[in-house]
Amino acid sequence: MSKQSIVFIFILLVSNNLIGQHSKPDTLIAFSYNGQIKVDGKLNEPCWSNAIAIENFTQREQNEGEPATEKTKIAVVYSTNEIYFGIWCFDSDPDRISAQQMARDFSWSSDDNIEIMVSTFNDNRNGYLFVTNPNGALADVWVGDEGKDWNKDWNGVWDVAVERNNQGWFAEMVIPFSTLKFKKDSSQIWGINFERNIRRKKEQLMWQGWSRLYDVEKISQGGKLAGFNDIKQGKKIELLPYALGGFEFLEGKTTNTGKVGGEINFDITPTLKLNFTINTDFAQVESDRQQINLTRFSLYYPEKRQFFLEGNNYYDMNVGSVRLFYSRRIGIDENTEVPIIGGVRFFGKLNKTNIGVMSIQTYAKDSIPTTNYSVIKVKQDIFKQSSIGIIATQKYSNEHYNRVYGADFTYSTSEIFGEKNLLVGGSIAVSETKAFGETENLNKDNLSYNVFLSYPNDVVEYDLGFTTVESGFNPEMGFARRKNYQMFYTELQFNPRFKKLPFFRNLIFKPIDINYYINEKTKETESVFYEWRPFGFVLKSGEFFEFNIQHIFDKPNEEFELIDSIYIPAGSYWDNRYEIQFSTFRGRKISAQTSINVGEFYTGHRQDFEFNTYFNINKHLNISLDWERNYLQLPQESFTTDEFGGRIDYAFNPKLQTSVFAQWNNESENILVNYRINWIPKIGSYFYFVVNQEFDTNNGIKILRTTILGKLIWRFAL
Repeated sequence: MSKQSIVFIFILLVSNNLIGQHSKPDTLIAFSYNGQIKVDGKLNEPCWSNAIAIENFTQREQNEGEPATEKTKIAVVYSTNEIYFGIWCFDSDPDRISAQQMARDFSWSSDDNIEIMVSTFNDNRNGYLFVTNPNGALADVWVGDEGKDWNKDWNGVWDVAVERNNQGWFAEMVIPFSTLKFKKDSSQIWGINFERNIRRKKEQLMWQGWSRLYDVEKISQGGKLAGFNDIKQGKKIELLPYALGGFEFLEGKTTNTGKVGGEINFDITPTLKLNFTINTDFAQVESDRQQINLTRFSLYYPEKRQFFLEGNNYYDMNVGSVRLFYSRRIGIDENTEVPIIGGVRFFGKLNKTNIGVMSIQTYAKDSIPTTNYSVIKVKQDIFKQSSIGIIATQKYSNEHYNRVYGADFTYSTSEIFGEKNLLVGGSIAVSETKAFGETENLNKDNLSYNVFLSYPNDVVEYDLGFTTVESGFNPEMGFARRKNYQMFYTELQFNPRFKKLPFFRNLIFKPIDINYYINEKTKETESVFYEWRPFGFVLKSGEFFEFNIQHIFDKPNEEFELIDSIYIPAGSYWDNRYEIQFSTFRGRKISAQTSINVGEFYTGHRQDFEFNTYFNINKHLNISLDWERNYLQLPQESFTTDEFGGRIDYAFNPKLQTSVFAQWNNESENILVNYRINWIPKIGSYFYFVVNQEFDTNNGIKILRTTILGKLIWRFAL
């Protein structure tokens, strides 16, 4: 056979494979309707009979490319100011529908659901993900770079209602056009895709692009939504005032609290938003999960404040694991809350350019001066799926300033070797620090950079990269876990699937996963983490297991405190450790996950046990408990650390929910309890009732502090 024939056959096979990921119709036509639609899930308005619906869903899991075992139908209707989705999820065994969650922003991985991915920019990159389940719960996500950026804390204004009967479950969803950003054109074409999950069957259905290489967020593999004419985004100005009141009991004294403030949002263009905030408040935010640090490096705490979570993708840039912008630097100093006077944000997309600008001013508090925090980031879409960006951050007070300038580039494609994913890129940043009144040069060795390659695919996953962070690199508005290092990393994992192998969905083998650190100045080896996985698997029933062997090297140049005056001496340490991780399918009434990691630890040994369990009592009540215990045997002393956490969530309906979160560890020996009621009186408005308590458990249980707050945020659209 000639070379030309071989090439032709290869191209033909690849082409058939690609074509096989799409079925006709791959364009959904929206139906114009100006009548009244009652969002109740009944789908009995005449428009639903007249609209053209799509039904051509295909399995992604468990049997890729096979027809769906249950019928799904979706139609789209629109008016001048709103878009409606009609969803028919037929089910031959409706009594076994899994629907355990009801709260806003629910965790949908355990439930039957419908996911709608909409790219209003039609740019094959960015969009909105809307999710609902048979209980009518709502979850929404802003998705960037086809899932590389994922902001679950974005909250849009929309609603859904569900009807269940002996034929399955059926939903009506309404999204005001004011929630979405799109170009001001008389005729619109959007990217769109749909995913349905039937949990008892572990069946995942996609409308288009059902390859296991792609998730629903991979909007370049989706279909199109067309038929819109003369739609309007509606209101241009949004007011979000709040009022807060409460009191605190501390050491026998009562302190009253009262506060007002809010936000004003302007739609400068259909895709660009200007936001002003004054007296910014985060009283409703749940307390951080306290962690016992058994390392010599800083711990990372995730951002929980809604103000900073909204639009955070417009400000993020990383150099390897170093975050150039970390919003918890604003309004928090060494776990102390610093009040915010106010600020301005400007973010959105203009054609192929993503823009994020923010400037926030904080009050002076104790020895902390009033400080301005500013960031600007511009990201340009290039080629089909790639991007290039720049960022600048500045922290400025009357004592000093710190600036960071950075740039990054990512080449992304879903077409290498026919249909595989590949990302290649790099980033670089430099810091500049000046203390007023000081002559010392603080800007030496102040560079960081990273290059990487990633091949994230279903059967084979591979990552390769190199990072340098010099000793003087100082991102004061960012987060760097360690400094003065060069790090090489690579990881190779195989996830083979065998159709004739019963019970197993896929096996997992990882021959290499290494992070190799050297001191950037001396070039001496400083740390090594090497892990290999001889065996792991995912069952068709949803269970997961892996066994890992770890070889860890660490060379602290000076002794460091591990915990409570117990020190690890300077030296070179090779530790061999063994790890087992196991989890059951979360869709069951009771599920659990556990990990056991045992072996050498510096001068002694350590056994680390983690256990998490979830009780899905019913669609209203969900309970979770977690416990981590470490046994450490060191020459100085043997000791145990314990961390406990528990959560009870009760949702009366998708717009009214309450939760209790409690935690304790034997280092602080304090119990922290957070109780919240969250009510959505109308879409876009919120009422919170919060009780925070702290108990000392040193000698019995003694209450130290109680804070009770009520907060109302009301949305006005002008």
